[in-house]
Amino acid sequence: MRSAACCAEPTVSDASARSRSASPAASATSWSAWAAASARRLTAALHARGWGDTTEVRNDTFALLRAGVDEPRGVAVVCGAGINCVGMLPDGRTARFPAIGKLSGDWGGGGGLAEEALWYAARAEDGRGEPTDLARTLPAHFGLGSVYALIEALHLGRVAAVRRHELTPVLFATSAGGDPVARSLVRRQAEEVVAMASVALARLGLLGEETPLVLGGSVLAARHPQLDADIAELLALKAPRAAVRVVTAPPVLGAALLGLDRTPSPPEAHARLRAHFGA
Repeated sequence: MRSAACCAEPTVSDASARSRSASPAASATSWSAWAAASARRLTAALHARGWGDTTEVRNDTFALLRAGVDEPRGVAVVCGAGINCVGMLPDGRTARFPAIGKLSGDWGGGGGLAEEALWYAARAEDGRGEPTDLARTLPAHFGLGSVYALIEALHLGRVAAVRRHELTPVLFATSAGGDPVARSLVRRQAEEVVAMASVALARLGLLGEETPLVLGGSVLAARHPQLDADIAELLALKAPRAAVRVVTAPPVLGAALLGLDRTPSPPEAHARLRAHFGA
């Protein structure tokens, strides 16, 4: 039996798909219903390509969770280019977020951190904001002498837009050097990770139980000491029973494991797959 496992994020194309209710439970239910319908459409489209006898579509948070646990119980937070979270119980219940950026209340991820760092640097340079070393370190990374020169280079395409993600490691290095503004951004990223995780744990009734909390994505997998320490500190206050596991293996590991779960493969196959990716 062939099984095709695909990790893809549905795209919001209809504003009516978002809940207008003030109730968190109603909002979560509405979003889950929309996400399920979107996943069914993607599943049908991908299955038509004939990649496998069966096809299942989930986003990358499910792949991360599967890479970090062997049973379908726990919470995973992905913080890479963006940020997202999922929680799951063995009975199939999940806790999820729309995770489409600031429109859905999200903050951070590598892309968001780069934008925030550049915003603070620009305002520091022109006097509208407080001083920060980011005004020096960000343009210096590209061999430029000012934030305005960097803004101009990005705006005119002399520095490719895709290179904005390079600002995120510079932000963390500037924070480690003691800059208060950069440090505040790292702290807020930790707060967002813990907020998502604790809400997902609470929705599934897991706050009072020891539960795997799988962290992954390029920002979290980089193991920045300040970010790791902040997350540990905040989890001790908000979700002290969460057992953190950081996954540094490529995202395809979780997708491949999900595929193996749908086949009669022996446990040794799962072990070989993990060994191949060093997990």
